[in-house]
Amino acid sequence: MAAGILCSRLAGLVRQRVIAHYFGLTTDAADAWAAGFRIPNFLQNLFGEGALSASFIPIYAALLARGERREADRVASGVGALLALVVSGIVLTGVVATPWLIGAIAPGFTGAKRELTVTVVRILFPGAGLLVMSAWCLGILNSHHRFLLSYAAPVIWSASMIVALLWFGAGTALPRLVAILAWSSVVGSALQFGIQIPVVLRVAPHLGLAPWRGAFTPPRDALSVSKVGHAGVQAVVRNFVPAFFSRGVVQVSAYIDTLLASLLPTGAVAGLTNAQVLYTLPVSLFGMSVAAAELPAMSGVSADTDGADVLRLRLDSGLRRIAYFVIPSAVAFLALGDIVAAALLQTGRFRHEDAVYVWGILAGSAVGLLASTLGRLYSSTYYALRDTGTPMRYAIVRVVLTTVLGYLFAIPLPRLLGVPPAWGAAGLTSSAGMAGWVEMLLLRATLNARIGRTGLPAAYLAKLWGAASIAAAVAWGSKLATPALHPAVTAILVLGPYGAVFVAMTFAMRVPEASSVFVRFTRRKRIRN
Repeated sequence: MAAGILCSRLAGLVRQRVIAHYFGLTTDAADAWAAGFRIPNFLQNLFGEGALSASFIPIYAALLARGERREADRVASGVGALLALVVSGIVLTGVVATPWLIGAIAPGFTGAKRELTVTVVRILFPGAGLLVMSAWCLGILNSHHRFLLSYAAPVIWSASMIVALLWFGAGTALPRLVAILAWSSVVGSALQFGIQIPVVLRVAPHLGLAPWRGAFTPPRDALSVSKVGHAGVQAVVRNFVPAFFSRGVVQVSAYIDTLLASLLPTGAVAGLTNAQVLYTLPVSLFGMSVAAAELPAMSGVSADTDGADVLRLRLDSGLRRIAYFVIPSAVAFLALGDIVAAALLQTGRFRHEDAVYVWGILAGSAVGLLASTLGRLYSSTYYALRDTGTPMRYAIVRVVLTTVLGYLFAIPLPRLLGVPPAWGAAGLTSSAGMAGWVEMLLLRATLNARIGRTGLPAAYLAKLWGAASIAAAVAWGSKLATPALHPAVTAILVLGPYGAVFVAMTFAMRVPEASSVFVRFTRRKRIRN
């Protein structure tokens, strides 16, 4: 799963670099694309990667664990049909209602920028619907422990946009190029969905193309095979509603950031989007991969007699794996974010001062990076226990805090400190990080009362933070000693020592996760030899 997510995120970074090359940061086209891309993307994240996974995978994986493959596929058929129907209606409504959506989400956009954003959103909405169905494929494949394809499939989506920009980018006016990029996103969405279908049909051979009859009509007798499928679809729908609102309020938090950023000077929305592309790399690679991989496994054992003990062991192991990689990522964003942003984004219209601006926003996001990734695993544990209500309540708390703190940190605070208004975007990410810590601590406290004490030992955290801080100091020395070179070369000379020092120190301190890295590397080397 980590390999698939890494491929997907690396392709996303290349896509973002190409977009930055042609659009820059402080252009109307960059802001219009960033804001427009968020609105239909809400549909994908809410229905697909959030609520659907939380409600569908536990039911489907539990049926597979009991050997009821035919019934599991009937549930998948019913869920897929319902999802297609609902998403089609939402896509149609979204295309028609786009002008009103823009007014609600980006009130600071006016004139040509607003019209361009409306065009982008209307084009992107159908593609977002296809990505939701792609997430349905992901749920089926994950439950069958087929992780690589489902998480690497977005590579073809990013590749479609990259090819379109490279083909049409030179000599094309920015407004028209934005529209071309949007259409290429729709094409990529169709390819991402289509590439998974053959494997889905192979692992789920009983998947029906007309599932309504078996999934929703009452069984004719007590032994009917449709009885389990009927109950399973109902259970998924019941779990979907609170999961929908839980993920929905989280997505609302992201839209609040966009709304507030639209009130800031040109470049704030695009800067926020670029920073979030970098920020979500460790969140997806370490937090999402561990949480998504554990969800089917925890769903299969949570009902056992010793389920609480197994959950606790799996949860603590996952928390340690996440922290080992996320803590150095947070420190790198905070101390070396300019190097990271310049290496990945500085090209064409994207200048060095734009990279420094993204660094400021990225440093703010480092505040809540660990909390966000740990929170994903805690939420997955609740979903494995068929509890979608608790994450929803705490997500609401997070959104309220994000809204209040985001406004204060983005608009009044920069004015009070006498800094340029554009830097309010950094206030948005730092305030969101604070709210993320509150949510994670609430999730942990409630779960601990239910299954017993979980969490990361203070000594373990001290080792990781200490090693990352010392590694950052060494990297800063390399940064000061490095002459002006290409940003990618500078990143190698600065970030290379940073990673090497962190791994070496944690290995010397006998951190088990560091030892496992060496064991896996040496094992693969012996196999190749």
